[in-house]
Amino acid sequence: MRVATNSIKFGTDGWRGVIADEFTFERVALVAPIAAKVLFDTYGEKVGSRKIVVGHDRRFMAEDFARKVAEVVSASGFDVLLTDTYAPTPAFSWAAKQQNALGALVITASHNPGKYLGLKVKSAFGGSVPPEVTKQIEALLTQEIPPASTPGKIEQFNPWQSYCKALEGKVNITKIRDAISSGKLTVFGDVMHGAAAGGLAMLLGNEVKEMNSNRDPLFGGGAPEPLPKYLSKLFEVMGHHRETTPSSLTVGLVFDGDSDRIAAVDGFGNFLSSQVLVPILIDHLTLRRSFKGEIVKTVSGSDLIPRLAALHNLSVFETPVGYKYIADRMLEAEVLLGGEESGGIGYGSHIPERDALLSALYVLEAIVESGLDLGDYYRHLQEQTRFTSAYDRIDLPLSSMEVRSRLLEQLQTQPLTEIAGKSVIDCQTIDGYKFRLADNSWLMIRFSGTEPVLRLYCEAPTLEQVHQTLAWAKDWAE
Repeated sequence: MRVATNSIKFGTDGWRGVIADEFTFERVALVAPIAAKVLFDTYGEKVGSRKIVVGHDRRFMAEDFARKVAEVVSASGFDVLLTDTYAPTPAFSWAAKQQNALGALVITASHNPGKYLGLKVKSAFGGSVPPEVTKQIEALLTQEIPPASTPGKIEQFNPWQSYCKALEGKVNITKIRDAISSGKLTVFGDVMHGAAAGGLAMLLGNEVKEMNSNRDPLFGGGAPEPLPKYLSKLFEVMGHHRETTPSSLTVGLVFDGDSDRIAAVDGFGNFLSSQVLVPILIDHLTLRRSFKGEIVKTVSGSDLIPRLAALHNLSVFETPVGYKYIADRMLEAEVLLGGEESGGIGYGSHIPERDALLSALYVLEAIVESGLDLGDYYRHLQEQTRFTSAYDRIDLPLSSMEVRSRLLEQLQTQPLTEIAGKSVIDCQTIDGYKFRLADNSWLMIRFSGTEPVLRLYCEAPTLEQVHQTLAWAKDWAE
């Protein structure tokens, strides 16, 4: 009996589903050989090998699903490098490039709640495959890949060693280690029970104060997403540290479930999303590392990014939401940094892939070399650019896909001319609807492509104005 394939859809970064319902061994065994074939058809001639890297995170039965992927891909005639442990998704992307493989198949559901698992398909160049590749995989799902007359071999490898060595070479690792060991810098790391666990210690030593390091497939009842609502333990621990040792530079680093997204907490207990971290990283890499190249941002990125880029004479390229669009640009142009609002940041000097551990090292280097707390650093950039803003986002569940369709039709046929009492002066439709308002604030309305969810993004001069605008948008939608 053929496996039902109607709900196997690849989103902005892979296919995800509920374990034992949508994400099953039977379905994974169908998808994996097809993905391997498409990778070979796409990159085989250039790479000249039949090698596929297979990795996994720390979710429920992730290693068992990875073993199944290795078995069926090997049976299809491909050699497999199978991880012997969990690791960040960027480590497997790095391995694909470093091992001259066709790509990587990674069992992970990234930042989703614990009931989900998924499959990410990574390319030979070390980043997410472009949309046309996942479309080819979807198109072949009604076919069955016959076993090869000669199966490939399966070898195990440790993904951490080469990956950590590569990251260490990109920063002044000795200076960071010395600042931590001498007590000048205190580093907390919340790995959210995910694949970054142990990574900072490997890179920087055991003085790093890591939390939520245990494997918990339920992620403490939440989700391994770097958002304030999931970080109560980090806020509490850092608050206690601030009371007892107020003089030291302190930072909290937050990693999502597969360690490709990052956020931070400054020494004053303020949550810092990538809307804050990207400008800091642009400034640091330009001033202290003399990096050059284009800044790539998604349409939901902060207005501070182009202002700071102009200060450093850097051009800006804007993409739809989704890191795969940034990765595509990184393959076409000289890029200094590519960043997205949800925490994914990557670098032209590395691989075209968001990498939270490398971002963490660059953030620590920026603190050590500037001598500034991250919050102070950000305020300094606001003063330099004469631009101050606040940002927030809400994901609003809709009652059905029919409601989603009605709202979309309304935006198309009855364009908004006023939002929260402010005139709309421009509307950008590169991805969803981004309304620029008369006070130069903006509201972005974007629909999920796979579920009845409305994503609302806003940047305005004050947090009060942000929340007023988001409340207006929520009322409009409901």
